[in-house]
Amino acid sequence: MNQTGLDLKIAVVGAGAIGGICAGFIKQAGFDVQVVVRREAHARQILEEGIHITGIKGEFTVKLDAVAGVEHMDPDRDVVLLGVKATAMTDVAKKLVLRLKPSAMVVSLQNGFCEQALADILGRDRVIGCVTGWGATLHGPCDLEMTSRGDFIVGNIDNKKDPRLEQVQAILNPVLPCLISDNITGSLYSKLIINSCITSVGAVCGLYLGQMLARKRVRLIFLRIMEEAMAVANAMDIKVEIFAGKLNYYTFLQEKGWFSTLKRHLFLRALGFKYRKLKSSMLQSLERKQSTEIDYLTGFMTKNGKQYQVPTPVNDQIFDMVRQIEKGQLSISPGNLDQIRI
Repeated sequence: MNQTGLDLKIAVVGAGAIGGICAGFIKQAGFDVQVVVRREAHARQILEEGIHITGIKGEFTVKLDAVAGVEHMDPDRDVVLLGVKATAMTDVAKKLVLRLKPSAMVVSLQNGFCEQALADILGRDRVIGCVTGWGATLHGPCDLEMTSRGDFIVGNIDNKKDPRLEQVQAILNPVLPCLISDNITGSLYSKLIINSCITSVGAVCGLYLGQMLARKRVRLIFLRIMEEAMAVANAMDIKVEIFAGKLNYYTFLQEKGWFSTLKRHLFLRALGFKYRKLKSSMLQSLERKQSTEIDYLTGFMTKNGKQYQVPTPVNDQIFDMVRQIEKGQLSISPGNLDQIRI
């Protein structure tokens, strides 16, 4: 692939909040974009009525080429942005590999650490790691809102120099600024930690982030999750990057004394206040009786903790609780927080 500009052909697989907004802004920038969704009616709506995007970057409606099913995706796509949930990711990837041309790249937009699972199916050279650091809400099949600004971080999953990353950057920049990392593993893990706090704990208790972090016990649970995650990262030889340019897990967790403890709690209280209405995406899945992405969030740490013989007792308990809720063996309740041994 030697394209560097608008001649790149893009597919966006999954037109939920993140995928749909990406497709809309990239199309507006002049790229050839095809959207791949599951249902024929959804594809027709995107073709005939368009995707309506609102939020902090303005409001517009854009019509796009759309097809129902990966098997109908045009096989000439240079870059595929994979925006389906992690729970559907491997099934989609198995179909996608049959439609990709040899030089095509696949950019993972999922929450969690999904790149290795994709690489096992698609091949390591095809998969580009990506951290999606902004928020969006799905109000309807073609009614999407960008709720917070942020950026993308992209990188080669083997943390190698990769000239193709500039092409991915050019595609994503119209949505929000895209940064290139030479340590995408560390950036992905950094977001994984905060997601395992906010998303997984929110799923077991049913509270908004502001309600959670107003409780000292939840702040202690968050700190235990972070400590266990960093121990696993050290065992895996992952250098964890600073989260959102603000949270350096190394200094945040290692400083000792009462004043450092106070600062940690104040930081988490402030985080909870700023994002007080944030509702766990995993909680929303559970409320819709859908399976969650727990395997690629908390489950990534518990699995690797076992493999590297690093204890992860708090993450283990949260993982087990989410699984029990999925099976109908446990109810979502703030009372679950009191059952977590810290």
